Amino acid sequence: YGEGPHSDHAALTIRSLGGRAVIAQSIDPMHELTLKKQGILALTFAWPENGDKVKEDDLIDVLGVHELAVGKPLELLLKHADGTTERLKLDHSYTEDQIGWFKAGSFLGYISHA
Repeated sequence: YGEGPHSDHAALTIRSLGGRAVIAQSIDPMHELTLKKQGILALTFAWPENGDKVKEDDLIDVLGVHELAVGKPLELLLKHADGTTERLKLDHSYTEDQIGWFKAGSFLGYISHA
């Protein structure tokens, strides 16, 4: 996800629409950095095939965001329309500084409070 000449614009669009996370099977490294700078969680499925388990009518919740830490995976809770639930492991590549960016709402928010 995110490869190409318009990846910066894509990150800004996600942010302007109120998006807080991108979850994909893989994310282009440059786009991932742009998402992080915009305060958007950039997450990947620990097992890429798990992306096929997400259905268009699922309600989703990302668990563990408030405890975001270097090397600590998060969890995606899927609430399927039939009432069943499923938990999927999500990976991230955040550094301590990048976690600060996320908590401050963006890189700009982080440096303005430094």
